[in-house]
Amino acid sequence: MACICEQIAGKDIDLSPTCIGHLWIFQNLDSEEIEALGHKALRKKSIKGQPLFLQGDTTDEMFLIKGGRVKLSKVLEDATEQTLDIRKAGDFVGENMFSEEGEYPVSAYCLEDTLTCGFSRSQFEELVLQYPKIGLQIIKNLSERISWLTGRVGSLAVTNIEDRLYRVLINVAKEHGTNSPQGVLIQFPLTHEDHPFQGG
Repeated sequence: MACICEQIAGKDIDLSPTCIGHLWIFQNLDSEEIEALGHKALRKKSIKGQPLFLQGDTTDEMFLIKGGRVKLSKVLEDATEQTLDIRKAGDFVGENMFSEEGEYPVSAYCLEDTLTCGFSRSQFEELVLQYPKIGLQIIKNLSERISWLTGRVGSLAVTNIEDRLYRVLINVAKEHGTNSPQGVLIQFPLTHEDHPFQGG
């Protein structure tokens, strides 16, 4: 029997082999907890151009992108839209759900037909009550992530433009690249519209 994600996605969406229980935020869980995550998760198919959430919406859901690509953008004070990141299949969006902040700071738009797998806040709270270790492990994993992000922010303080560009490219290669005989290849194309450093 095919995976439920394959049934929902159909033939038009290429799926990542990554499952919700394999995300960094859930790493080091036992097989029982990982199985519970996969069993309880909600799958949703969205069409190109549809938002997963909008800047200012209540932070009520988090998603694993099983297939497709999602653009994260932010409307600035001067009303221009800035593209901040492009998330691909296997990436995670909506992690703000784990904080006490009430609103998403960015919008997430599907750049192509997309399948997500995730949880609402209330659904996830029920899951943690059933499996307390999930909550404890998330706290540990988020602490490690904060340390990693602090290191990335530190790299922005470098004043030499060549060093800053080098560090940005290294981070992009680590997060989105694959090794090949020619070097590191980025797996998704960036158009002028999608480029993280271009305004909308």
